[in-house]
Formats: sequence, structure tokens, C-alpha cells
Amino acid sequence: MRVEQISIFLENKSGRLAEVTGILADAEVNIRALSLADTSDFGVLRLIVNDITKAKAALKEKGFTVGKTEVLAVEVPDRPGGLHHILSLLQGSGINVEYMYAFVQQSGNNAVMIFRFEDIDRAVELLAENGITVINGSKVYTL
Repeated sequence: MRVEQISIFLENKSGRLAEVTGILADAEVNIRALSLADTSDFGVLRLIVNDITKAKAALKEKGFTVGKTEVLAVEVPDRPGGLHHILSLLQGSGINVEYMYAFVQQSGNNAVMIFRFEDIDRAVELLAENGITVINGSKVYTL
């Protein structure tokens, strides 16, 4: 059920993002989803890719600091209130969402969101108990 995400730490300067995407393109790694957060000095680029091993190796070879994190890909009803329903369930159970971002594909009539939870095991249980689909990592990498 879990999805592996890589995080790349970047200096906040022109061209660094293009450098990362160029390295991944040369390694024939496909980006499935991404999020970029920044401060005045550095940024954190979070990526879901089709081949995490190849991506990490290519980026490390070029001197980038790369981390790996487990996240969940969750189907969210693509209608007003769909995301609110899921966030309310999480809030009611005291499960903290550390961050989230959108995925590039839909799954049927649902949007797909990537979530990083403080307690991923509790989140998986709660979502399953409430009939919310968590997409398996092997499927996410090929969407």
C-alpha cells in the first residue's frame, strides 16, 4: 500500500530544478508526481518516480542529497467536499497530515492525492475502515 517517495535537497538558485529533471531524463526515469517547497536558502523537491533505485543512483552520482520516505496515494472523491471528508476523518482520529500534494492522474472518478502522515499505520487502518482506497505503490509507479 505504501509508496516510496524521494526527496532532493536543492540550493534555491536558478537552474537547479532543471538540472534535476535533466538528470532524471537522461536516466530515463519518469516523474509521476512532484511537490516543491522552498525557503530563502534551499528547497525540498519531493518526487514519485517510476524507478526509485535508478533515480537515486543518478542523482547521487551528480552530488545531490537524496532521501527516501514512505507516503500513501489515496483516492479522493472528485467532487466538492471529497477531500474535506477524508481530512475530517483523520482529524477526528487525531492523525496528523504532515504534507500532501496532488498526483497527475485520476483513478476512475476519483482524484489521487499523496499524503505523508505522522502515523502511517494508523492512517492506513482508518482509511480502510472507512472504505477509502489507498493505491498500492506498484500501481502508482505505472499510472
